[in-house]
Amino acid sequence: MAKDKLTDYDSTASNNLDVGGISVAEGMLPSGVNNAIREQMSHLADFAAGTSGVDVLKLQDDTDTNSIKLQAPASVTATTTFTLPDGDGASGQAMITDGAGTLSWAAPYGNRNLIINGAMQVAQRGTSATVGPNGTGEGYTVVDRFLNSLNGSVVSTFTQSTDAPSGFANSAKIEITTADSSLGSTEFWHFRYSAEGQDLQSIAKGTSDAKAITLSFYVKSNKTGTYTVDLEDTNNSRINALAYTVDSANTWERKTLTFNADTSGAFTNDNNLSLRINFWLCSGSQYQGGTFYNGTWGSDTDANRVHSNQVNLGDTVGNEWYITGVQLEVGDTATPFEHRSYGDELARCQRYFEKIEEKAFGAGVCEGSLFISYLPYATTKRANPTFSSTTASSFFVWDGTGTRYATALTIGSTVNVNAAEVRVSVSGLTAGRAGVLNNAGGEITFDAEL
Repeated sequence: MAKDKLTDYDSTASNNLDVGGISVAEGMLPSGVNNAIREQMSHLADFAAGTSGVDVLKLQDDTDTNSIKLQAPASVTATTTFTLPDGDGASGQAMITDGAGTLSWAAPYGNRNLIINGAMQVAQRGTSATVGPNGTGEGYTVVDRFLNSLNGSVVSTFTQSTDAPSGFANSAKIEITTADSSLGSTEFWHFRYSAEGQDLQSIAKGTSDAKAITLSFYVKSNKTGTYTVDLEDTNNSRINALAYTVDSANTWERKTLTFNADTSGAFTNDNNLSLRINFWLCSGSQYQGGTFYNGTWGSDTDANRVHSNQVNLGDTVGNEWYITGVQLEVGDTATPFEHRSYGDELARCQRYFEKIEEKAFGAGVCEGSLFISYLPYATTKRANPTFSSTTASSFFVWDGTGTRYATALTIGSTVNVNAAEVRVSVSGLTAGRAGVLNNAGGEITFDAEL
């Protein structure tokens, strides 16, 4: 068969007997020419096979005026093969490597993680709390933006832990302190993240351009086996779920789950709840036994939410489950975790919750038995927040003449997403005098969580 392309030639010169069907076999041409051509074919065969090459590849333009050159480094420490993706990427995507030479299209790095505090760095409320039984202690109690939601008799200690994989300082940890090895049908435990609709518009859910989304995270547990994560679209009562496996006990493992695009039901473009990410730790029979969603969106049906092999983390006292590096991004490829500074994550968290503990924090004016201070927040809140404080006597007003302890703290008529009017009941004030609200061991919080 005629040799018409480089890959047709043999790296053994004597096996190359024609060039494009023209014989260069022994005796057809002067032997020197014969051998030279055949030797040249062997070099081209090596080039085509990737066993030899050039340090510069020159791509000339159509007019032979200018060119683009691809050049290898002057010194290469190891042979590397890059495998290109099949086809072009979407507009705005960049080519990335998986670290093993396979290239793919993905959104450019930077500001791609839709999760806030995925590295579990920020814990404004505290570093430890008891959760359970029967909903006791659920909600936001430790690491910011992540909560526990549960029903049943299992009890755990929820902490911000310093046990974390390489490159991370913290994780969220749940350790079982009261076990239940026989769950009731309606018992469950979610470790949950909630997101605003306006932060999810890049997914284009509910449109013909809807995109797949990829969730990645690091997990560690002494309880190996199958676990479930579901995505709950609260705007349209739609669910998607996938399972992952903890393969090795007490070992940090990175898990990647890609959920199919959903052309039904758009996320509302506002500051309200649109998506919950539920990490299932235990499940009663009500949430199993149907047709598991397994990556495909469908209407909210309890029996389809949890994988049939879901473990019961709560079956034994001392069981532990850790998570960190939670990342949700558009597309079907998990990119390396997007680390942000502590200050950046704190500011993002304070959109939902802010705790004030500073010693002197609110300048204001005395009006009879009231001291009124207008407190600006550290950052704009998601919505008008709920105010709370510790005992009023843990605050005092200094008005230049003495320390006057509060008897009550309330929010005035002015409260919005940027600031709040705090009204402090204090005796002995002089009307019109300026003062400063001080903290004597208490705290004030503003809560605008989803």
